[in-house]
Amino acid sequence: MPTRDMVLTIHPAGRDDDLRLALEDLQVGRWLSTHHLLAHTPTWTLRTARSQVLAAGAASGGAIGAWIAEEPDNPNALMMHARVLTQRVLTAHRARANHRTLFQAAEAARQACGDAARRWPHDPVPWVCLLALAQLDIDHRDKHRIEHWAHPPEALLPPGPWPLLGEVGRRDAGNREAYHRMLQCLQARGRGAVDFSRWVASVTPRGSVLLTLPLYAYAESYRLRMEGGQVSSSLGFWTDEQVRYYVKLARDGWFAHLPDTADCSLVDLNHLAYALNACGLTGAGEVFEAIGTFVTTAPWAQLSESRWWQDEFLKARAYALRRGACGR
Repeated sequence: MPTRDMVLTIHPAGRDDDLRLALEDLQVGRWLSTHHLLAHTPTWTLRTARSQVLAAGAASGGAIGAWIAEEPDNPNALMMHARVLTQRVLTAHRARANHRTLFQAAEAARQACGDAARRWPHDPVPWVCLLALAQLDIDHRDKHRIEHWAHPPEALLPPGPWPLLGEVGRRDAGNREAYHRMLQCLQARGRGAVDFSRWVASVTPRGSVLLTLPLYAYAESYRLRMEGGQVSSSLGFWTDEQVRYYVKLARDGWFAHLPDTADCSLVDLNHLAYALNACGLTGAGEVFEAIGTFVTTAPWAQLSESRWWQDEFLKARAYALRRGACGR
């Protein structure tokens, strides 16, 4: 069972108290807190991140529908409507919903994305949603939309929804979620995901959160190998020199350049802490200190060989902090 040395905090809002309040209100059918939150969200980065969490919490309820009915021309309401419809499509897709029903729901979500994009052309979020929907289009023999299978910028990369990634980039260069959605699309197709993540890391400047993208690609590759019985332990996978190179790049190229970790994505920090620990590399202690009590289920729960994944987090944290203290 999990140890009780530390009380862990597992919440989609993380440290964002304003987001937590808005999320709680959405879950009981109230949307005014979300209205206020989005109206006072200052950056595209924060808007993208907050709206993603809000949509996941609102997808099973009717709060956003009530808001759009009350304020049909509000750009934030239109964006959240697109977000919620997209989230519902992705949830239904994971639940293996009827193909015809899923296709109709995806078309409705795309229409909502178009409405939101026309209302506020500078907003990257509707394009992020369109990119997320591309992961339903996985069979090259039955292509849904031509923009999902566009030629890549370099020959060794796979075809994919590159035009949609470009539309996001024109509005918000380096948008974190957009690159993760692109990665998810390639993972759903079963080819090119790791190559894509490494290419992104190779063209990304120091200090960018996109240097963490290979961590997600490798975590998913490891999960699939575990699921298929292709690895007997984590040692052989995480000690591969190429894997270690990209983990070190995330540590030294991104984390080491952060002026303040308070506004970082907690799931990025947790992926880095996991990878550093699994690779046997130094620096995990500082990352765990930045995480504090805010553990995320990914990657710990997905990659754990035990149901007590929180215990594995705490053990890894304790080891990393001891190791860091000895090295000082």
